[in-house]
Amino acid sequence: MAKKNNIGRRPTGTPSTGRTRGTASPTIEGDDTLVDIVEVRDQGLDFFERNRNTIIYGALLIGALIAAYFIYQTFVKQPAERNAAAAMEQAQVQFERDSFSLALANPGQGGLGFLDIIDDYGSTEAGNLANYYAAVSYLNLGQYEAALDFAKAFSAEGQLLPAMKYGIIGDAESELGNTDAAISAYESAISAAGENFVTGGYYLNKLGLLLRSQGRTDEALAAFRRLKTDFGQSPEAASADKYITMLEMAQ
Repeated sequence: MAKKNNIGRRPTGTPSTGRTRGTASPTIEGDDTLVDIVEVRDQGLDFFERNRNTIIYGALLIGALIAAYFIYQTFVKQPAERNAAAAMEQAQVQFERDSFSLALANPGQGGLGFLDIIDDYGSTEAGNLANYYAAVSYLNLGQYEAALDFAKAFSAEGQLLPAMKYGIIGDAESELGNTDAAISAYESAISAAGENFVTGGYYLNKLGLLLRSQGRTDEALAAFRRLKTDFGQSPEAASADKYITMLEMAQ
């Protein structure tokens, strides 16, 4: 069997400094490694001894925080979520009936209105959703400043709710005469809608109508053309040709 070529390599176990002189013990590479390991171990033990209390207290604190988190989730948050959802059911019933005043404050049958849900369960998902319901309710009641406040307080997630949130803001700003803010909100709603042609087309149509009402013909025309091409499946796209014709004649 051919031997491996060890040219330039020091045979295992030979001194790292070449020849030895006198009776001095040779320094072995394996011994160097062993000494390094012992030094690291001793340094680690020394560090632990010097910081024993800090390390122990830190470990206990982390353990306590983890335990507190699971206790909070199990015995506080989850029951609160269930209670909030149950308490809000009657307000949702009134909301579906378009009884917005009752839904906000006095839904009946022992239920809580959206305003009380927000006050009592504001940190829960139901409490957050109550902000959305309150915003829509105030919008329908003509109280646009309140609608704006609750819409902005609503934390919207998912594919649908962000577009709905911006849409409410756009409606409220438009009713308050804040045209630029309304346009910006509608544009955000359209962007948040993504490929959802229902919500995207709905708010793009609102944007086009608002721009038309402000005499911004070119921008309105672009909006309706986009409504027809990008959101052609939406119900609002059916009337896009009518507005395109009218706006082209007005140019």
